[in-house]
Amino acid sequence: MQDYLVGAIKGQLWQYCPECHVTDITHHISPFNLPQATYICKSAFAYFPLGTFHFVLINLFDRRPDHVLVAEHNGQYIGCADNGLLTMIAGGMPEKVIKIPLDKNAPKNTFTIIHLLASAARELSRGKALGELGPLTQSINVKNNLQPLVGDDFIEGQIIHIDSFENVVVNITREQFDAQCKKRRFRIFFRRDEVISQISETYADVPEGQKLALFNAAGYLEIAINKGNAAGLFGLQGFRRDQLTQPSGYQQLSYYQTVRIIFQ
Repeated sequence: MQDYLVGAIKGQLWQYCPECHVTDITHHISPFNLPQATYICKSAFAYFPLGTFHFVLINLFDRRPDHVLVAEHNGQYIGCADNGLLTMIAGGMPEKVIKIPLDKNAPKNTFTIIHLLASAARELSRGKALGELGPLTQSINVKNNLQPLVGDDFIEGQIIHIDSFENVVVNITREQFDAQCKKRRFRIFFRRDEVISQISETYADVPEGQKLALFNAAGYLEIAINKGNAAGLFGLQGFRRDQLTQPSGYQQLSYYQTVRIIFQ
């Protein structure tokens, strides 16, 4: 939001699709943070109409690109780099996906990629099927979502997002919690000495300045303080990209990054 790139990309999109509606989801993903990007994209995409084309311009140059991906999934289209993020958003292999090759003589920059994705979006909006733009493939880079650790009497999640209010989002969904809880009593532990023993429905369920846990609108566990800043007060941190590249990534997690629920 500080340089020309966002405006220039929108201008390029309107050149290819002057009739399209362009809207922003976010420009504040932490650099290279695929778990956070997955949470943001999955949570937002669910509310868009069928036929929407999503440009996911995250970590475009993780490797020297020679193609981009366009996928059809849940009635919407996703254009992104072949960096594993597509399979994380789709929760596995998307329903349909094609590779669109980059011109070998074209500069390897964001605008070259936008040119390819915008051209694909234009053709799809005019009624072409995805398979008409290129052969369908399953040979793409695959990465798995960051999943909570589960045991008979516990579930341990990782912090994947800290929002603008410094509420802390954990990669434990309501469905995962219910499956482990089985109507048992529970205690939510974070920062070793902080405990929450109930799930609230709203922030106002506790007095101002008090901590709480709830499942947010996207269905994920959230640690918050009513009219306060949970991440800052408790020193909580999100999962880092470098931990994904380490074989013992989970062992590198600190108590500033994890939330454990014990069932009794």
